[in-house]
Amino acid sequence: MRPSTDPFDEPPWAMQLVARAEKASPPAHGAVCAAAATAVATLLTDPRAADPEGEWHPFVARWEAGRIRKVTRRARGARWSDVQRLPGVTVDVQGAQVRAFVPGAVDEVPPEIAKLQVAGLDLPDEDEPKPPPEPPYAAIALNPDVTMSTGKAAAQSGHAAHLLLRQAPPPQAHAWIEGGLRVYVIRDVPWRRCVEHATVAVRDAAFTEVPPGTMTAIGWIVT
Repeated sequence: MRPSTDPFDEPPWAMQLVARAEKASPPAHGAVCAAAATAVATLLTDPRAADPEGEWHPFVARWEAGRIRKVTRRARGARWSDVQRLPGVTVDVQGAQVRAFVPGAVDEVPPEIAKLQVAGLDLPDEDEPKPPPEPPYAAIALNPDVTMSTGKAAAQSGHAAHLLLRQAPPPQAHAWIEGGLRVYVIRDVPWRRCVEHATVAVRDAAFTEVPPGTMTAIGWIVT
């Protein structure tokens, strides 16, 4: 069934993100953020979503007509395996696995996802930042003056990747897509300097954790 095209229909829509967080070997905070951004970009450029005739396209179009809300949850063990059967894409970045799902109404989340915890995903980062990949890649910086859990930061990173796909200069966006949608989360460059490079800025809608209008993340494409 194709969704309503009216963005003012209730309830609101969201893209669900699920991060794998096994107790024995949890991923690093920054890796989860990079994986979330990569997963979002991978789903949005998948032919099933990007092609007007694709089976996911009407759901993505309906969601993008309103707020591009994203919700990050965590899963481990059998519950991580269970969600792999639902429509979406899974990526692995620096040992962090995140699956992005086709957007839908927040009151129609599949039970395999609805049972997963939203709050509480808060992971330590690696001691030393990794070097950036070879260009092209999306550079994403998270505001160091804003306290965010890993789940919140992952959603904001996904927003930044989403905005880059839609708002970056087309040659840059095309190069990023053709280059494999690599993402680098910056940790060792001052925030003010990052802002000078930014192509897009994420301002939070205040569904969770931070005041409305807070600039949580920025991004640009390095070619």
